[in-house]
Amino acid sequence: MVVPVIDFSKLDGAERAETMAQIADGCENWGFFQLVNHGIPLELLDRVKKVCSESYRLREAAFRSSEPVQTLERLVEAERRGEAVAPVDDMDWEDIFYLHDDNQWPSDPPAFKETMREYRAELKKLAERVMEAMDENLGLDKGRMKAAFTGDGLHAPFFGTKVSHYPPCPRPDLITGLRAHTDAGGVILLFQDDKVGGLEVLKDGQWLDVQPLPDAIVVNTGDQVEVLSNGRYRSAWHRVLPMRNGNRRSIASFYNPAFEAAISPAVGEGGAAAYPDYVFGDYMDVYNKQKFDAKEPRFEAVKAPKSA
Repeated sequence: MVVPVIDFSKLDGAERAETMAQIADGCENWGFFQLVNHGIPLELLDRVKKVCSESYRLREAAFRSSEPVQTLERLVEAERRGEAVAPVDDMDWEDIFYLHDDNQWPSDPPAFKETMREYRAELKKLAERVMEAMDENLGLDKGRMKAAFTGDGLHAPFFGTKVSHYPPCPRPDLITGLRAHTDAGGVILLFQDDKVGGLEVLKDGQWLDVQPLPDAIVVNTGDQVEVLSNGRYRSAWHRVLPMRNGNRRSIASFYNPAFEAAISPAVGEGGAAAYPDYVFGDYMDVYNKQKFDAKEPRFEAVKAPKSA
């Protein structure tokens, strides 16, 4: 099995119905799919790869002295002394920084800010087009998901970008690249490395590669889409394996609800809600403590107590 690959340009042509069905399959049966011909200029994607790789080169020395590297070195040294060692289960072999509208961005390389602003604007538009396709497939009014994420336009959605690198790991048996988890938010768009693999999605109890595909955008659904769809779409467990060779680049953008947004399942007349109503900020408080644990208790934790 391979993660579905969808030609997004066909959404506006004679093959629209087939393309919509492919998107539905990706959302319902995978929680992951890849978009090609998505409308983002390839020249821009090339610039994004360049500035993010250059940015990591400026951070590489700091990563070599980071806690994951030092922890792994201590384990290897203990192993050399003949001591029994166990794999690390509470940290990731990952160098990361975040971009959103209100934080400080790297100023070096010089083209970083301009390139990533342009890229994020394109990704935000793509996320909203994907959400409109989800609305239609779910039988919802156009813009329903965006309205939920923005409190009917009262708040701006949270749109963040995580720039990651997974450097070569000498002992991938002792540490993970990124621990298995589902994403807390809405629609996630990933521009992953087109040469170095490692991303896996859990499908029917089996871990499967999300195959590197040049210039594709990987889309996955987060916990809030699962709730809004009342479980018809599911957020998928995924992880990143560390690699002995190759420095994996990963640029994930998250179109999430505003923290003030009220989230509730879209249920037809007479239907039963399988998830509680809550405020997204409250969910994030729980998620930040339980990110790598089962998601069902997170939904339970934000359920309002019944009045006596």
